[in-house]
Parts: sequence; structure tokens; C-alpha cells
Amino acid sequence: MNKKLIKVMAVSSALSIILLYFRIEWTGSLIFVFLPWNLFLAWIPFLLAMLLSEMNQKNASRMKKVFVFSAWLLFFPNSPYILTDLFHLRVRPEVPLWYDLVLILSFAWNGLLLGFSSLFEIQKVLRTRLSVGVVNFFIGGLMVLCSFGIYLGRYPRYNSWDILTNPITLLSDICSMIVHPMDNPRMMGVTFFFSLFLIASFWTLNILINHKQHETQGSQIQ
Repeated sequence: MNKKLIKVMAVSSALSIILLYFRIEWTGSLIFVFLPWNLFLAWIPFLLAMLLSEMNQKNASRMKKVFVFSAWLLFFPNSPYILTDLFHLRVRPEVPLWYDLVLILSFAWNGLLLGFSSLFEIQKVLRTRLSVGVVNFFIGGLMVLCSFGIYLGRYPRYNSWDILTNPITLLSDICSMIVHPMDNPRMMGVTFFFSLFLIASFWTLNILINHKQHETQGSQIQ
């Protein structure tokens, strides 16, 4: 596992929690106490992706890798989902609006970084098996599924574990949305525009990282 990356993300997450602690001490209000839980859920796909990458290096059995990947896919939408916590931003007399903005953005940023970091690991694993073009197409499909998962979490209020605790209702609602998409314009809008945002953001980071790596390799050759 990339222990350095885990430590960096742990420090960054701790800073977010410290911001929340200051707010609670300042106001006595627990209104944003759900943010650490959402951030915890964002850590799950990050750690699962690290585990899958390590399993791939050690040539673990296919069944084990499929199980870990399925678990990752189930929890992956929790990472960018924290962006929708910006819905809770509004003027409150007990604290400046700018502080709440920084607070929520801090958690959202960490959630997004955890999600993208996990996706980079998944991308590396896939590239050991598939061509670059197929992997790129697959990643795009994952972003669409993730965006749909964000919709399910924000509006029908489903959780990742509902696939185990409430599978019939969940699958019934999903089938209804797929069969009658025009009856669910909000679902279509959230899925489409979040997909665009996530795909554009991920591939921008991809290009920046590759550019930096090429610069580093070039300087070493010189």
C-alpha cells in the first residue's frame, strides 16, 4: 500500500475534523456532525482500492479480487457524494457563512481526493489486464454509475448497504428509473451533469500527473 498517500490523506482529513471541532466549540451546534461519517464512508473505497492494488501485485485469486472490486464499486459513490453536502450551506447567525463554506469544502475536497485516488489505483489494476482504450471507456462507465449512485444517496436516500438490507426495494426503484427515465428528469440531470464533472475532473488530474511524471523523467535523463 502507498503508506505516504494514506498518511497525507489522514492528516488532511484530520484538519477537516479540527475545523468541525472549532465550529462545535464556537456554537455548541451539532448541525454538521454528519460530515465525519460521510468522510469515513469516503475512506472505505480508498482503502479497498489500495488493498486491490496490493492483491494484484501478489497475484491473489480472481475471486478475491472480484469481491474486493465489487465492494469498492458499491462504496465508491460515497466519495464524491460529499460534494452534495454543499446543499446544507446557508446563512446562520451563529457562525460566518465563509467559515461554513470552508468547512464543507474541506470535507468535500477530501472526499473527492479519496475517490479519485482510489480510481487511480483501480485504473492501474485494470491496465495490467486491458488496453488503454478499453480502460478509459470502463472508467467513463464507472463515473456514470457513480453519478447515479450520488443521485440515489441524495434524493431517494439509499445507502451503500441497502443492497444487503433492502435489496428488493432498491432494485425495484432502480429498474423503474431505468425503464422510465423520462419520468425521472432529476435523476437524468444529476447523473448526466455529475458524470461530466467527474470525468472532466479525473482526466484533468490524469493529464497533470502524467505531465509531471514526464517532466521528472526528462530532468533525470538530462
